[in-house]
Amino acid sequence: MRSFIFNIAYWSLSGVYAIVCAILALIPGRTVLMHGLRSYARATLILMRVVCGIKIEVRGTPPKDQPVVIGAKHQSWGDGIVMMAKCGDVNFVCGDHMLKFPLIGWVLKRCGAIILSNQGGPAARDSLMAGIVRSQGEGRPRPVLIYPEGHLTEVGSGMRFRSGVWHMARALDRPIIPVATNLGQCWPQQAWTKYKGTAVIEFLDPIRPGEDRDADLATLQERVETRSRALEAEFATSGKASHGETRPMTGTARICA
Repeated sequence: MRSFIFNIAYWSLSGVYAIVCAILALIPGRTVLMHGLRSYARATLILMRVVCGIKIEVRGTPPKDQPVVIGAKHQSWGDGIVMMAKCGDVNFVCGDHMLKFPLIGWVLKRCGAIILSNQGGPAARDSLMAGIVRSQGEGRPRPVLIYPEGHLTEVGSGMRFRSGVWHMARALDRPIIPVATNLGQCWPQQAWTKYKGTAVIEFLDPIRPGEDRDADLATLQERVETRSRALEAEFATSGKASHGETRPMTGTARICA
């Protein structure tokens, strides 16, 4: 029942904010629009906590208003929402599948988001380079959030990190901030069912990209995946202490139904 209530409330909230932010996008600049988007993100976190008992714990220091590239683990639809709520005025790289939602394409363009083709290839590279040029021209640098895997992954698994994060960090001359998470154990990918618990978002030590792209990507992936596995194990064992049983790695112990 709790998952049902949350999803109805979440999608209703999203619909209202889509309209509100589309109106705010008419205002010159992006300051007011970004306030609206962050308000939506914070409201969603409140719904997660109050309705489903999903708490967010932040470890490390979120790079608010800092010129960095954030290379984050992506295992939940809620990842971007949490990052927007915790990282201030953050720009983000997203796939063109987001354009299928009404009004979203307009809002994304107005807030300066970098929209890549999910098919990859020259179109994705061109849109990435256009986003880099646009980011270089911003008067006040802000964090750029990118998910190097390019797709949502299941808890306990990962995909090869794509090179876009490295190219962006090199072109902008910014460090990469790795981010690990276990949010997928509470909100798995795009699943309807949610699970009660504390999800951790952990900001790790920065990586300054050098000349060796493959080595830098391997370092980033190793840090993100190793810490994400550790956070998943921590989530699973915390269920044993709290409820007398071990939570599965997929987070299926405390269902919000």
